[in-house]
Amino acid sequence: MMNNWTLLNEEGLLAPTMAKDFPNLPVVKAEGLHYIGVDGRKYLDFTSGIATENTGHRHPKVIAAIKDQVDSLVHGPIGIINYESILQLAKKLKEVLPDPLDCFFFGNSGAEAIEGAVKLARHVTNRPYVVSFLGGFHGRTMGALSLTTSKSKYRRNLPVGANMTYQLPYAQITETPEGLDPEVYWSEHVEKDFERLFNHQVAPEEVAAVILEPVLGEGGYVIPPKAWLQKIREICDRHQILLIFDEIQTGFGRTGDWFAANRFGVTPDIMAIAKGIASGLPLSATVASRELMEKWTVGSHSTTFGGNPVACAAGCATMDVLKEEGLVENARVLGEYALNKLIEIKEKHQVIGIVRGIGLMIGIEIIHPVTGEPNGEGLMKILEKSLEKGVILYLSGNKGEVIRMMPPLNVDKEHLDQGIAMLDEAITEYELELGIGDK
Repeated sequence: MMNNWTLLNEEGLLAPTMAKDFPNLPVVKAEGLHYIGVDGRKYLDFTSGIATENTGHRHPKVIAAIKDQVDSLVHGPIGIINYESILQLAKKLKEVLPDPLDCFFFGNSGAEAIEGAVKLARHVTNRPYVVSFLGGFHGRTMGALSLTTSKSKYRRNLPVGANMTYQLPYAQITETPEGLDPEVYWSEHVEKDFERLFNHQVAPEEVAAVILEPVLGEGGYVIPPKAWLQKIREICDRHQILLIFDEIQTGFGRTGDWFAANRFGVTPDIMAIAKGIASGLPLSATVASRELMEKWTVGSHSTTFGGNPVACAAGCATMDVLKEEGLVENARVLGEYALNKLIEIKEKHQVIGIVRGIGLMIGIEIIHPVTGEPNGEGLMKILEKSLEKGVILYLSGNKGEVIRMMPPLNVDKEHLDQGIAMLDEAITEYELELGIGDK
């Protein structure tokens, strides 16, 4: 099998822009918290398919729901026909989303949910512009890309004048001047940012929406002050601007609550959700109030595959598992445990900068031990050493300098300890190669 796999891979059938990512590990199976390689080796997965398989790989209840649905109906499309799984999923989602978010347009991917959210906002406000924040990642389709600023390379060949967006700084607690309260400082900061924007670049009555990730994902797992988000909500209300939360990565328990909106006490007008919604099947949703959705002209937005019956059945089972097994609370409790453990480990490693996290969404910054600068090259060496030991982690941040630790929400303390220990060993080995640290 390994030889066949190698030969197929060498044919170059997959586009490099998609296939040349870390670790490009050949696997034949996944189970629970692990991937199983073609060589039979088990790898502890601390990526959850990029925060997608929150219930772990191939959860029995999810797999059973998929099989049951395939036996009766595989494809819609919704509107041409109607079916139970999409209606049941909408009902289950309504129960955990903050009021008044109770109406759903289902798609296939996070980028589609973003496209839908922005299209809805522009449609109902009849305003052209959108404001996003530096460091945000909202997808790589052309509309979503106009909002994405986590890395400039993603925006290459984006047509000038086609995006109709403006960007403001995202709150960075670590940049708070000494002696000042981050909550007060960043709340005042964002007020001034918007004031400058409205005075010099775009009038507020031309802005349809403000969009942001309540916690930066690909941008480095940056957690803003609660008051900063609350001030943005206040500014949007003041100018009748719709607030969009991109909860594609933060949703479905990842932050220790159903959605980050709940943790920060800020409810958006529109929410984009995906990733953890269906335990690995392609599914997303643009969510708003019924009142707002009814302003979207019938037929102005539609889909062939969105809200697929099988994906929706998986989504229903996913919601049940998250509730029945207490995985949202598990993410909160074990996320705090893991964060504290990593902060302790940081004290013995010169290459670890800031460690931050919320729920099971933890970022570990890797820095140059002399200059303190972001060290993406060093991070990749640490990831490779971690993989050799048997744990898969991933990168984030503008310079690729932040390790993303995002295990499935059904992880237990034993496996958390195991994965963190492997990472600790990998960092120790890397530091020894640099001639620092203890043997």
